[in-house]
Amino acid sequence: MSNRFAVILAAGQGTRMKSKLYKVLHSVCGKPMVQHVVDQVSALGFDEIVTIIGHGADAVKSQLGERVSYALQEEQLGTGHAVLQAESALGGRRGVTIVLCGDTPLLTAETIDHVMSYHEEEQAKATVLTAELADPTGYGRIVRNDKGLVERIVEHKDATSEEKQITEVNTGTYCFDNEALFQALKEVGNNNAQGEYYLPDVIQILQTKGEKVAAYKTAHVEETLGVNDRVALAQAEQVMKRRINEAWMRKGVTFIDPEQTYVSPDATIGQDTVIYPGTMVLGQTTIGEGCVLGPHTELKDSKIGNKTAVKQSVVHNSEVGERVSIGPFSHIRPASMIHDDVRIGNFVEVKKSTIGKESKASHLSYIGDAEVGERVNFSCGSITVNYDGKYKFLTKIEDDAFIGCNSNLIAPVTIGKGALIAAGSTITEDVPSDALSIARARQTNKEHYVTKKNN
Repeated sequence: MSNRFAVILAAGQGTRMKSKLYKVLHSVCGKPMVQHVVDQVSALGFDEIVTIIGHGADAVKSQLGERVSYALQEEQLGTGHAVLQAESALGGRRGVTIVLCGDTPLLTAETIDHVMSYHEEEQAKATVLTAELADPTGYGRIVRNDKGLVERIVEHKDATSEEKQITEVNTGTYCFDNEALFQALKEVGNNNAQGEYYLPDVIQILQTKGEKVAAYKTAHVEETLGVNDRVALAQAEQVMKRRINEAWMRKGVTFIDPEQTYVSPDATIGQDTVIYPGTMVLGQTTIGEGCVLGPHTELKDSKIGNKTAVKQSVVHNSEVGERVSIGPFSHIRPASMIHDDVRIGNFVEVKKSTIGKESKASHLSYIGDAEVGERVNFSCGSITVNYDGKYKFLTKIEDDAFIGCNSNLIAPVTIGKGALIAAGSTITEDVPSDALSIARARQTNKEHYVTKKNN
């Protein structure tokens, strides 16, 4: 797709958000609003994307990285002034430029492509993205002429009674002939109550010159929502969540209660997976086919293999194999690798460890900084003691070892293949393969002690 450009407005502070965080960095479904916009535009393969930054410039650049170029608006003097800052990057280039707001996270690549294609087909100098609203109060009205072209945009406060009956409104997204845009921007004045340079004034300037101004009315009104406060942010969250969940349901994923299930826009889910209420799939998580997730489970930036069940548990930044059972009330912490057919039971915590195939830790265990082989059994209360208060050490447990109840393995230590650790042992030295290791105090019974003490 050649000679197509995008300008994303992301310089405002967003005072109505009542937040120390810059408006466009507020998240919708776990991703900053401006990132949603950039992702949708990037999917269309534009020649250049210029993001206008101002308040929180460094934070916005840190979020978006090198996927876009930047233009700094040092003073926030209106939307027209903001777009003008992109002249050094786009001025004099032939093509079509779409101007988008960084606080419109619901706008899709499909709609962006449609409005640009319509603009090109109509050979217009400008095209306004519009929407039909049941209650257009507060929005600028689109007044069309008898040919269906935009005659003018009338702000609500300036509209006549007749014009207020119009339900087609300006969404704040525009396409322009690039050369005509920057030429007209230089003619925009600031003779208004705010003393600012407004982008919609470009429309009137082009009309005065007899240029064609078109309007593309989207059928997807919810996409045009601009987020200016926390109420609108919550509305955008609900719309995005519903959109994501419905898309996965149509691909063969079962949501028991979609309204109570949260899935990241960057997650992927395999067919025939069932997701129960209260489940959160965050970040770039990949779920296999035929899994059972939840209820009340949190997965983040992890990979879950086919036919694995994770119930009432947390898995972060880890990889889980196929046919694994996790939970209830388990915690898989970052940098863990759980291989196929493993059982991690209730109140078990795994941290930065590898658990081999068919191994089991059924309840009340901590496995940290460990390399665990295949078919290893952790009995109730087993602990790898990995931290001495200053350094962390590795515990290595080889295939087919059996760790008895309430055992402490003091790292660094190696438990050999097939070894058996007696219940209640505190192991401080390596255990050979096939050995029985008993490391506990000898039991002493003092008969009649209580009776003698009480007399």
